[in-house]
Amino acid sequence: MRGGTNPARSRDLLGRIGLPESVRKLAARDWDAVIVGAGHNGLACAAYLALEGRKVLVLESRERIGGACTLEEPWPGVQVSPCAYLCGLLHPAVISELGLIERGFQWTAAEAGLFVPFEDGESIQLWEDRTRCEAEVRRIAPGDVAGWRAMSDVIKRTRDALRPPNQEDLWLNPAPTRGEIERRLEGDCEARHLLSDWSMADFLERFLESDRLHTALLGQGVIGTHATPFDPGTASIHFHHSSGRMFGSDGAWGYVTGGIGVVSFLLCDVAREAGAVVATGVPVSRIIPGQGVELEGGEFIRTPVVISNADPRTSLRLLGSEADAGWKDQVEAIPMEGCTVKANLLMSELPDFRARRGVLQPHHHGQVNTPLTRAAWRKGFDEASTGNLPDNLWTELYFQTAGDDSIAPKGKHVVSVFAQYVPYAFNQGSWDEMRGKVRDLILTTLGKFCCNVPGAVLDAQIHGPPDIERKVGLYGGHIFQGECLPAGMWDRRLTCRTPMNGFYLCGAGTHPGGSVIGVNGRNAARAVMQDGAASRR
Repeated sequence: MRGGTNPARSRDLLGRIGLPESVRKLAARDWDAVIVGAGHNGLACAAYLALEGRKVLVLESRERIGGACTLEEPWPGVQVSPCAYLCGLLHPAVISELGLIERGFQWTAAEAGLFVPFEDGESIQLWEDRTRCEAEVRRIAPGDVAGWRAMSDVIKRTRDALRPPNQEDLWLNPAPTRGEIERRLEGDCEARHLLSDWSMADFLERFLESDRLHTALLGQGVIGTHATPFDPGTASIHFHHSSGRMFGSDGAWGYVTGGIGVVSFLLCDVAREAGAVVATGVPVSRIIPGQGVELEGGEFIRTPVVISNADPRTSLRLLGSEADAGWKDQVEAIPMEGCTVKANLLMSELPDFRARRGVLQPHHHGQVNTPLTRAAWRKGFDEASTGNLPDNLWTELYFQTAGDDSIAPKGKHVVSVFAQYVPYAFNQGSWDEMRGKVRDLILTTLGKFCCNVPGAVLDAQIHGPPDIERKVGLYGGHIFQGECLPAGMWDRRLTCRTPMNGFYLCGAGTHPGGSVIGVNGRNAARAVMQDGAASRR
C-alpha cells in the first residue's frame, strides 16, 4: 500500500475489513472516485483504478466485503459463502491482470461434470471429458450420441464467435451492439436461436430424443431465472453458464480453494495494496452525480465520480431525484424478483446417493442436479408465482469439502443447495414463519435420492429471496441483479456508463451479466479512465 504498511489480508479477517480511519477523516480527503458497495465487481473496479494511480474509496454498508461472493462462519470452524458457490465465469483477464494466481488463487475444475440421479435408481454422469461423457450418453441413450455432439458444437460455435480467447471477446466491450453480435454469428441460425429465442426444451428436443436426457438437463436453462424451461429464451441461460474460459477449461465450473469468497478477498487485497481505501459499516444514503455521496450519518464525501456496485434498483433509490427519467424507466422495467432459495447444510458425511452408493465418489467432485418431471416444473413455477410453496423443488448441489478440507473441521461436510422455485412473499405467513417448511421440503427432496438424508444433516441455513435481499443487499433477492434472459442481455443489458454525468455502474446488472465474473468491474474502470472522469490529481 503506497505510503503505509501492508494491511491485514482480507482472507484472515473473513472480509471484516472495518473502518481504516474515521468517517470525518475520510470525508476530509480528496477522492478521484467513490465506489458504493464492496461486492467482487466493485473491488475489481477499485483495483483497476487504484493501479492507474486514482484515489479510490470503497464504501460498504455491511460489516463484511464481498456481497454475495464472500465467506462467513455459520458454524464453528466452518467457512462458507451464504450465496455464491462454484466459479466458472471469472474472466481470465481479471485473473491475469490483477495477479490473482500469484496471490494464491487456486481453482480446481469440477471434472466430474454434472451428475443426475433418477428416482428409479438410474443415473447419468456427464463428465467434462468428452470421451467419458459420450460413453454415459451412449449407455443411457445410444441413439443420441451424434445429437449430443451437435448440441455441444452449437454452444462451442457461439462461445467462440462471441467470446474468442483474446481481446476480441465481447465481454470486454462494455456495450456490444446488435450489429456486432450479428456479424460475429455470421448467419449461424442455430447460434442465433440459442442466444435469442429457443426455450431449454426446444434446444434439447432439437438435438436429443431421449426423455431421460431431457429430464436430466432441463434445469440448466433456468438457473436463477423466473421462467420455466419451456419459456422462450431459456436456452440462453444455459449458454451464459457454458461460456466461461477459466484456465482453458471452456464451459467448465470448479471450486476455489478456501471457498469462492476468496475471490473477493484477493481483489480487495489488490485494491488496498494499490492505494484504494476500503471501509465497511459505512452505508450511503444518497448519490449526487458529479458531486459525491451522502452517508447515513450525514457526512458528505466529495468526488467527481461515483461508481455503484449496488444493483440497479438500489442505485436508483440512492439517486432519487437525480436519476435521468429515461434511465429510471429502463431500470424499473428490469424483472428483479428472486425465485431461488440457497441452503447450506452441515453434514456428518457427504450425501449417499442410492443410484451410485458411497459418500466420497467421483460425482461428489462435480455438481449434482435432482430432476423434475415436465409437469412438476410447470406446477412448481405456477405455485411459487402465486405465493405458495411447491410440492417439489429442483436442486443443484455442490460439495466443497469433498476436495477441500480447509473450510470445515475433520468429520464435518458442507453441502450447498441451490433450489427453485420459491416465492419472494408467501400468501400465508412470512419467510421467518415458513423457513422450517422450506427446510423440510429441501431435505425431503434430497431424501428421495439420498439414503442418509436427513439422518446425516446436523444443521441447515436457509436463505430465501428476502433473506438474500437483506443479507447481501440484492434488491428482490435476485442473484444476478436482474433477469439474464435475452431481453436483458448483451446489447439489451445496462451499460456501465449512464446518462448521469459522473455516475457509473459496475455490478452484475451491467453487461455481461450475473455470476462471479469480475469483468463488469474492469469494464467500468476502463470506461471511467477513457472518459477522463477520474483524472489523477
